Amino acid sequence: MRIKDLLDPRSIKLNGAAKSKDDAITQIVDLMAASGKIDDKKAYEQGVYAREKETTTAVGDGVAIPHCRSTSVKAPGLAAMTLPDGVDYDAPDGEKVKLLFLIAAPNTKDNIHVDVLSKLSTLLLDENFTKNLLAAKSVEEFIAVVDKAETEKDAAEKLNTTVANAKAKLLAVTACPTGIAHTYMAAETLEKTAVKMGCSIKVETRGASGAKNMLTEREIAEADCIIIAADTKVPLGRFDGKKVIQCKVADGINKADKLIQEAMSGDVAVYHAESSAETEKGTYGKESAAHIIYKHLMNGVSYMLPFVVGGGILIAIAFLIDGLSIDLNSLPFDQRSSFGSITPVARIFKTIGGGAFSFMLPILAGFIAMSIADRPGLAVGFVGGFIAAQGKSGFIGAMIAGFAAGYLVLLLKKLFSKMPKTLDGIKPILIFPLIGIFVIGLFMTFIVEPPIGALNTLLNNALAHMSGTGGIILGVILGGMMSVDMGGPVNKAAYVFGTASIAAGNYNIMAAVMVGGMVPPIAIAISTLMFKNKYTAEERKAGPANFVMGFSFITEGAIPFAASDPLHVLPCCIIGSALAGGISMAANCTLMAPHGGIFVFPVVGHPLMYIIALLAGSFAGAVLLGITKKRVVE
Repeated sequence: MRIKDLLDPRSIKLNGAAKSKDDAITQIVDLMAASGKIDDKKAYEQGVYAREKETTTAVGDGVAIPHCRSTSVKAPGLAAMTLPDGVDYDAPDGEKVKLLFLIAAPNTKDNIHVDVLSKLSTLLLDENFTKNLLAAKSVEEFIAVVDKAETEKDAAEKLNTTVANAKAKLLAVTACPTGIAHTYMAAETLEKTAVKMGCSIKVETRGASGAKNMLTEREIAEADCIIIAADTKVPLGRFDGKKVIQCKVADGINKADKLIQEAMSGDVAVYHAESSAETEKGTYGKESAAHIIYKHLMNGVSYMLPFVVGGGILIAIAFLIDGLSIDLNSLPFDQRSSFGSITPVARIFKTIGGGAFSFMLPILAGFIAMSIADRPGLAVGFVGGFIAAQGKSGFIGAMIAGFAAGYLVLLLKKLFSKMPKTLDGIKPILIFPLIGIFVIGLFMTFIVEPPIGALNTLLNNALAHMSGTGGIILGVILGGMMSVDMGGPVNKAAYVFGTASIAAGNYNIMAAVMVGGMVPPIAIAISTLMFKNKYTAEERKAGPANFVMGFSFITEGAIPFAASDPLHVLPCCIIGSALAGGISMAANCTLMAPHGGIFVFPVVGHPLMYIIALLAGSFAGAVLLGITKKRVVE
């Protein structure tokens, strides 16, 4: 496959004009759509903007290469547009962009097109090539210029990056999230700059088609310095003890000379794989503490998600079976708390689903700890998460346990680093787990659990005091509390108060509690469908499962979303739940069952208003999420 095979004449526009960057993107997306290679133009355009928001795709010298890899692309393609008057495009050199190439890449395992697109990216670094494209008088001439340049590049001898009497032996790794353009442009620029400055260099590219030109152990051992120009995760453990510079992939294109000069100077910090600041050794693009914490947290959330989804849906099936099999009104009050496990078949589903759910918080804590301290942190994190699950601290306690366990193990690694090398084998299987589990157990039992328990008691007492003072206000407070920590102590305080109110004959309180707890998963599920650009691909796939859990009154289904973005998700869900609880109480809706979601709606008093309360709270939360959450760049 050649570059011209991806260029459709219908997708090329010469001597165009654009008022702004957004206008230019809109026009070139229209050109791409004209070739028939896109299924969903809107989704593709959102992907282009998401990539642009991460960092400008202008590469300098009047060239920009916007691109998107998406399931909305049927076949790989290119669109091109020349703008003689240029357009402001946030270019790193401040120049107006006069030449745009838009890349459409399908999100498939077949990445044959990636090599072709990477070749185009490197051709665009040639000033003569871009001048010839801008001077083309017709679409045919434009395609001919591309074809000629590609032919010459294929025929040219490969750049010899081995320099006699090299001033320095350098290695580099380049990677960008999409893995199509910037990865290869950075590699090409670093290679040319290094040779020009008298250094030998080898560059490993980690693009959409996988890692290529892999660095060997011997090359790493002999290297004077290693440059990591990447906007995505790169395996770094192999560079332990070497001088490493870390930077953004754009710096590999625009600041190659500075990077090579710094690498040659030798004034570069040594990277240590077991350091708690594992990736922050370079001069450029230092990773913020907040981003490091976020990455560790998301590692735990990603492993926790299957347990939440699988276990939650099985529990929902158990409620459905009991709901279809039993008349809840005919059951004595003391048996209603067993709803979902009354019939034998329902009990099987509830037991299996509940078992999966019981792993949720240990998994969260364990894999947060593992992200921080590697495998030795896993067992310590698991135990901390288990204590949080068995106690009163809930998922907030599990997150605390995960981070505490991870950094505890890092501390242990440092403290025992002076032990004889012959004892290295017993550290991860004896010393770290033995001391780590004991310490995290003490920490969770005596430091984390007591204040959370005190908070729980305080909330229960406050609710009991308010029970006779104001229906709507109480409904708003109880509904909102169900979203504060989604299964944690605040949630449980409201729930226990609701179930206790049933025994006292106050059925409207339980109704407000349950509708408030149903809102968060449903609001998130609606939001993932309405505002797709605010969620990652993994979150969009998991979103619809939250309908099942929300309708089943399993608030915990929203935990992975709340954990990944608590500052936006929690306030929106709290407002939605508070609204639902207030409407329920204002309409005097009642509920005599302590659980069950929609499967116990037949026994709800004023069921129509109860449904209105649920929908109002869920849509309010979903819209607020769409407004407040930031666009996701993948």
